[in-house]
Amino acid sequence: MSFSIVSIKRAAALAASLCVLFVTADHAYAADNVIVLDSGEAQLNLIDETTHKVIGTEPTGKEPHHLQITPDGRSLIVADSVSNDLLFLDPHTGKVQRRLEDIEDPYQLGFSPDHKWFVTAGLRLDRVDIYHYDGQNLVLAKRVPLAKTPSHMTFASDNRTVFVTLQDTGEVAAIDLPTQTVLWKLHIGNTPAGLWMTPNDRYLLIGMTGEDDVAVIDWHKQQVVKRIQTGRGAHNFRNLDDGQHIAVTNRVESTISILDYNALTKVADITGLMPGPDDMELSSDRRYLWVTFRFAKHVGIIDLTTHKLIDTIAVGRSPHGLFFANRAPIYAPNPD
Repeated sequence: MSFSIVSIKRAAALAASLCVLFVTADHAYAADNVIVLDSGEAQLNLIDETTHKVIGTEPTGKEPHHLQITPDGRSLIVADSVSNDLLFLDPHTGKVQRRLEDIEDPYQLGFSPDHKWFVTAGLRLDRVDIYHYDGQNLVLAKRVPLAKTPSHMTFASDNRTVFVTLQDTGEVAAIDLPTQTVLWKLHIGNTPAGLWMTPNDRYLLIGMTGEDDVAVIDWHKQQVVKRIQTGRGAHNFRNLDDGQHIAVTNRVESTISILDYNALTKVADITGLMPGPDDMELSSDRRYLWVTFRFAKHVGIIDLTTHKLIDTIAVGRSPHGLFFANRAPIYAPNPD
């Protein structure tokens, strides 16, 4: 059998292109990636943390908003709120492991500190669903009606209480996990969103997206004890892992404020950002703060030594949740 020179060249070109394809596909899953959810595109982005380049995308369900690492660190759960499912990923690479269906409207999600409870907030269904978790399986305990538009959550260290903000009624609610009952609700202002618990469970900090401040809640007394002025649209938090500071995104102001959570004061503002800063993640060396810009179709990297935006990465519509495995701890340690 004989081959022409043209045929040989074509075969060689095809082999080379296939080689490039396989290398590219392997590279997308070869090492730790930054995972960013495009809630408006029904996809996730895989970004090389070192080069800041998008190296791949993966389809998700409809409207993936938030994500949560499993207690064993083996899976990253993406909540597809409109598709009514949970997508489990390899937290290092973003490769899909499995999909759990019939989880209704999982907008926000979280595990209790003892990992025995898994909770989802159904923003469009006006309820919170509470599941038993055995380390592998989710078993529904109860659906708790909670109007209106439950969005964000955090837990007390007693493993009994989850706090949920209700955006359209301007309240925060406390739910007892063992009995799956609402303990109390407190009106705090316009459009409360992200929550963060200070060490020793002393105060709840709540980003007031309909205002320009962070509400400080003494939840033991069910009282607003202070408001920290930040910027318009205070929304979500990220612990800076230095025993003193936390960042809050001001989604309308397009700034990030740095708060001293011991003194309950604002100490700095990071400006010069793109529109709509939302979720954040912190590098393991605590130097770089990654942030999604929901209104700008970009992700940004901020150098915390200078408080400057040093790079931006184009992604899809409405980037929201953000994660990478080699991150700094998200919880502040309780002092002795």
